[in-house]
Amino acid sequence: MKRQLSIVALAIAALTATAQETYQDATLLRPELNGTARYVGMGGAMEALGADISTMGTNPAGIGLFRHSTASLSFGIISQQDAAKMEGADKTHASFDQAGFVYSMRTGRNSFLNFGFNYTKSRDFNHILQAAGRANNSSQNEITYDKDDHKLFDLQKDDNGLYSNNLTCSQLDILHLNNTIYSPGSDLEWGFYESDSYNMLRQQYGYIGRYDLNLSGNIKDRVYLGMTVGIHDVHYNSYSEYDETFSDDYGGALVVDERRITGTGFDIKAGIIVRPIEESPFRFGLSVSSPVFYSLTTSNYTELHVVDNQSGRQSQGWSSGDYDFRLNSPWKFGASLGHTVGSSLALGVSYEFADYGKTDQRIIDGYDYYGYETSSSDRAMNYNTAKSLKAVSTLKVGGEFRPDPALAIRLGFNYVSPMYEKSGYKDLTLSSQGVYNSSSTDYTNWDATYRITAGLGYRFDKFNLDIAYQYNTTEGDFTPYYNPYYFDDIPESVKVSDKRHQLMMTLGYTF
Repeated sequence: MKRQLSIVALAIAALTATAQETYQDATLLRPELNGTARYVGMGGAMEALGADISTMGTNPAGIGLFRHSTASLSFGIISQQDAAKMEGADKTHASFDQAGFVYSMRTGRNSFLNFGFNYTKSRDFNHILQAAGRANNSSQNEITYDKDDHKLFDLQKDDNGLYSNNLTCSQLDILHLNNTIYSPGSDLEWGFYESDSYNMLRQQYGYIGRYDLNLSGNIKDRVYLGMTVGIHDVHYNSYSEYDETFSDDYGGALVVDERRITGTGFDIKAGIIVRPIEESPFRFGLSVSSPVFYSLTTSNYTELHVVDNQSGRQSQGWSSGDYDFRLNSPWKFGASLGHTVGSSLALGVSYEFADYGKTDQRIIDGYDYYGYETSSSDRAMNYNTAKSLKAVSTLKVGGEFRPDPALAIRLGFNYVSPMYEKSGYKDLTLSSQGVYNSSSTDYTNWDATYRITAGLGYRFDKFNLDIAYQYNTTEGDFTPYYNPYYFDDIPESVKVSDKRHQLMMTLGYTF
């Protein structure tokens, strides 16, 4: 369709009571493997073996196996395989991965009480995504048109143009309403553009840093107990350019979107390791982690540019938002086995379970009589989360062989089941603050993740030097938008990937 277009600039006011959207939150919650080079080299399968500082964040009882105080520092580089070229984005970057210490005190002949602190980069957001496919005569602005046609907006008008207080009306809807769907300054509806193709280019960068405080110990070298309090520090940034080519050479549309999420969260972990047979080094471990209770702030700046080749007219608009929201991740449970053969061989197996369909996105309601913040679950968005995300099982296996007391060779493997339902989608028709503040329509349903790890370690006097390599790979189905009102002409979903190479080093000292 062709129609006149106008230039409209629009600012979305910040809201005091907001929540976030399922797929944006899932980006914060996707599990990763990181820590010391020894931990990574063994695939993280050390929850029952313990005596590595990184177990502080998985099974806190592992710190109870330390017999001497220790400190370590880890860093390296991460490179994305087959990353698209994007101005200002680099597929390879340096990474500061871990820093911490354990102070060990003897409390009896075979008993110790240990204190520990550890920083770990638990999530590295750096990723370049490119996806291009056929739009099949659908379009992003058609979603807005159909939502308006189904009377979801209750549109109003002021000097800046059309607006809506209805929670089903997103920032992009407002931009399309004022720049694509309606004639400026009137209630005349012009319809929507159909598109032949789409292209998405997005850069994500940033990290989540986790700061763990641990108290642990053992009872007669048979039972090991531990508890960790974790503080999570979120720094997420993304920049994307999404464009569509309209059908019949009518022109095209470009959406430029910048989003930032910052904030903190906290959780509590508890664990136990038991050596059931006194004469055997075999042991098993159990652990539980509370939800991470996040307090987050997100901001965005979004531009829409539309060009009509037939009339020669152009339109552009912008929107921005800045608001707080709350997010509670699911509970996490772990079980593990560990065994050593003399001082030359160590074997570990770990299993973790977390149901991400139970992620709780919350709306800030206000403050109670005593000045404490109150919040409630965003039921509409949580219902969508339950349909789009699911329980994740993580299996980790690893081993360490020491041909010499000073030299260690390590191997590991991880399988992480898919977090996303294949039928999941970003539902922008929900009556939710998460929709109201949304500035993008795309989503990716990532499949299972596979990790292969290897490492070497060398100990000299009280020092140790460890290196590790990790290959992490997963694929997903990218979809630019989903329109529940129109099933005939739908955009093509295309395969995308996240393949990373990580090389890291740990320097340690025992005292």
